[in-house]
Amino acid sequence: MALRKFFVGGNWKMNGNKESLGELISTLNTASLHDETEVVCAAPSIYLDFARSNLDPRISVAAQNSYKVAKGAFTGEISPAMIRDCGADWVILGHSERRHVFGESDELIGQKVAHALENDLGVIACIGEKLDEREAGTTEEVVYAQTQVIAENVKDWGNVVLAYEPVWAIGTGKTATPEQAQEVHEKLRAWLRANVSDDVADSVRIIYGGSVTGANCRELASQGDVDGFLVGGASLKPEFVDIINARA
Repeated sequence: MALRKFFVGGNWKMNGNKESLGELISTLNTASLHDETEVVCAAPSIYLDFARSNLDPRISVAAQNSYKVAKGAFTGEISPAMIRDCGADWVILGHSERRHVFGESDELIGQKVAHALENDLGVIACIGEKLDEREAGTTEEVVYAQTQVIAENVKDWGNVVLAYEPVWAIGTGKTATPEQAQEVHEKLRAWLRANVSDDVADSVRIIYGGSVTGANCRELASQGDVDGFLVGGASLKPEFVDIINARA
């Protein structure tokens, strides 16, 4: 656990404007943030430049999505090269809202992961089961299959963070218990050990997402295989600072 730097991502989703995000950025810039935690804020694409220009350099910026090729006739899409050009270092790929609201397939997500990594973007790769899948007892099957497609498209795991986000816990106020989160993270690490390598299993950060708050973050952060968080709604509030400092 000590070898893996704690990682907290804030996914702003489709929220905010220059005024409200500017206030949030001011709060983050002046906050005391734990030195041993890597912090990344994922801004809407139209605000990537704004976020990077105004956020303190100790906080990295991510895009929330990118396409699988560098340029072309793909109206409404953005490429990793464009994201890099705005000064951002990361991209979130495979988020459940991309999978289930916009119908992105495992195959497309895998292609996006490969292209982002080829263009030196760090990837926060999301996986997670829906409520009916958990209730049917197929959680492992679902997340292993999603991870398999990601793994097939990764050459260097040094630039990848794996985010486990049970879909039933995103924005619902329901959080996986620390024990539920630890159980899946532990199994994912075992899958990486069996299917990728010991080194990757030991070094890759597996973060948790799904209604993380200032109130529950410390107990979640105390779990041995929980290496950080991908935070939705709470990342737009001052309590995001408490979540960043969950290991402080």
